[in-house]
Amino acid sequence: MMTDPIADMLTRIRNAVRIEKPYVEMPTSRMRAGIAQVLKDEGYIWDYDVVDTKPAKTLRLHMKYGPNGERLITKIDRMSKPGRRWYIGYKELRPVLGGMGIQILSTPKGVISDRKARTEKVGGELLALVH
Repeated sequence: MMTDPIADMLTRIRNAVRIEKPYVEMPTSRMRAGIAQVLKDEGYIWDYDVVDTKPAKTLRLHMKYGPNGERLITKIDRMSKPGRRWYIGYKELRPVLGGMGIQILSTPKGVISDRKARTEKVGGELLALVH
């Protein structure tokens, strides 16, 4: 039984990046699809698909690497955990590595990056840190 599906997703991405897999698959959910959309919008993955498989749909992320095979995702960490939720206001959001990384938040406006949260002036649960 999986108790934290977001941590499972981030671990699958972390492992795929380490061995430079072209894509990674996992069970889908709206939260995972939202995180995948943020990673696509911010340029960390090429694209993602929801594949209709049995018994449940599968989310496939097409990983992105640099021109010489360098990794774009060097670190991806789960911040808010089931045992300790971490909520943050938009005024407390600071750029990660001087703008070279992102924070992924779950807000009333959906799953968005810290950049979008600052422009829309909305806070929420801090899900992950990517750089």
